[in-house]
Amino acid sequence: MFKNFRNNYYFGKAGQADLTPDDLPTTRWQLFTVTLRTRLGSMIRLNIGYALIWIPTIVVLFLCFSGMINLLQNVDLGDGTSLAMRAAEAGDTAAAAAFIPVDKGAGMLDSLIFTTLVWLFPCIAITGPVTAGISKIMRNWARDEHAFVWSDFKDAVKENWKQGLVVSVITGILPLAVYVCYNYYSNLSLTNGLMIVPQALVLIVGAMWAVSVTYMYPLMVCYELKLKGLFRNAFLLGIARLPQSVGVRLLLCVPAALAVGIYMLFPSTLIYVVMVIFLYYALIGLSLSRFISAAYCNAVFDRFINSRIEGVPVNRGMAAPDTDDAEETADSGDGAEE
Repeated sequence: MFKNFRNNYYFGKAGQADLTPDDLPTTRWQLFTVTLRTRLGSMIRLNIGYALIWIPTIVVLFLCFSGMINLLQNVDLGDGTSLAMRAAEAGDTAAAAAFIPVDKGAGMLDSLIFTTLVWLFPCIAITGPVTAGISKIMRNWARDEHAFVWSDFKDAVKENWKQGLVVSVITGILPLAVYVCYNYYSNLSLTNGLMIVPQALVLIVGAMWAVSVTYMYPLMVCYELKLKGLFRNAFLLGIARLPQSVGVRLLLCVPAALAVGIYMLFPSTLIYVVMVIFLYYALIGLSLSRFISAAYCNAVFDRFINSRIEGVPVNRGMAAPDTDDAEETADSGDGAEE
């Protein structure tokens, strides 16, 4: 009895629809809101497990953030004082009255960023296979389809771990490569103005990867593609939907940006900001990001890929103009897509 209750709680009941045909959403936004509300509890449970693979990344980012805060508190403000010195003079006994010259502070900041990016490389590189497994579950949930969490996750990891690892390794090393190359060409541009061209190209490459990676894991779990085809299709989709792709990436950064903005406006709230942002990503933030990406990519795939493949159903989870025709199309499309 307890075993059945546990299985139903974590995995749901196979074949049990969340909506009747008459209640199916008619727009993508309705589908998103309905599926998000339905799967929110499951996403929280899944996020707790998914967050474990991101703990090294979170620790590195927290140490980097702490180092930057300490540096900003002690760097020269231009008048021979620092924020910490001013706080100490104002009677704050907890403030460390330190002083770092501007030129030394710039060097320390450069070293801190470089060290952080070096440590982030292996931390991000190990996340690829797990993210592939999570992406398949989120793809199904965003379509309002059932997913056996553990078995679907395990199958997706087994089938896509190599491609997932390649994507995460590149995602991990690229920020470091962009930072090093940008600084290198920046120094050269001081004596040779033409070096601005490769400097700009470096930024474009980094930006295009950031845009294209949105599609890589969903493509990985939806279609049987070789690595070259995966990169090619992700890049083409990123270009074809550039404003929307950039918008999705920026949307995923909103919680972190809000946390930084609140701290900049109210420095005394640092401890509360850190606690809130940590709880957000530990409880829901990671899986919610994947769910948003999956919902967006499902719509893009239907428009640019599935609609051009004969027999592949589109707009899954949404009401069709003719239910009988939609069911016939869905039956004929079995096996065309995972």
